Amino acid sequence: MESTLVNMVGVLVCVALVMGGILAYVNSITKGPISQQAEKALSDGIKSVMMSDQLTVTANDTLYETIDNKECMFIIHKAADASGKELGAAVETTSLGFGGDLKVLVGFNPKGDILGYTLLEHAETPGLGAKADTWFQKDGKASIIGKNPSTPLTVSKDGGDVDAITASTITSRAFLKAINQAYDVYMKKGANTDGQSGASKQVALNQ
Repeated sequence: MESTLVNMVGVLVCVALVMGGILAYVNSITKGPISQQAEKALSDGIKSVMMSDQLTVTANDTLYETIDNKECMFIIHKAADASGKELGAAVETTSLGFGGDLKVLVGFNPKGDILGYTLLEHAETPGLGAKADTWFQKDGKASIIGKNPSTPLTVSKDGGDVDAITASTITSRAFLKAINQAYDVYMKKGANTDGQSGASKQVALNQ
C-alpha cells in the first residue's frame, strides 16, 4: 500500500475500530463477573460490620444529604436476624481523604453504637493513611468499636478522644467525619425512610 496521508489515516481508523470492538467484547464478558464480585464483597462487608453471619437485609435505602455545600450519597442497609429482630444497619458513607474519596461501610446497632466498619474504597498512602483499615478496629491503636457518635468523634488534636493515625491526621479526620455523617443520617432518617433508589428489597446473607 502506498504510504500516503489518506492511507495512513485509513489504517489508523481501522485499527481504532478493531480495538474498540475488542474492548467492547471484553467489557461485555467481564461486566457480569465484576458485578457479582462487587455484590459479594458488599454482602461480606455487611456481615462483617454487623458482626453476624446470619442476617437478612430488609431494606436498601439511598439518601442524599447536603454537607458542606456538597450533595453526599448514603446507602442504608437495614438488617434483621433470622427471627426478624432488628439488628440495626450498615451504612455506606464517603468523605474526602488525603488522596481522594474515602468510602466506608459502618455498622450500627439500633441505639447507634458502632458495631464494626470496613473500607470499601480509598486512595490513601500505603503505610500511612491506608492504616485506617485497621487503626480504628477493636484491636487497633484507636478503637471506635462500641462508641456512640451522638457526640461527634474527633481526633485528640481537635479536642477529641480518638488518637489519629501516626502522620495521617487528614485521613483520620476524614475517616471520623465519614463515621459521624453515617451516624447522623442513620439516626435521623434510617429508621423510617423510603429512600430515593426505588423499592427496597430483602436479601438473605446467611449463605
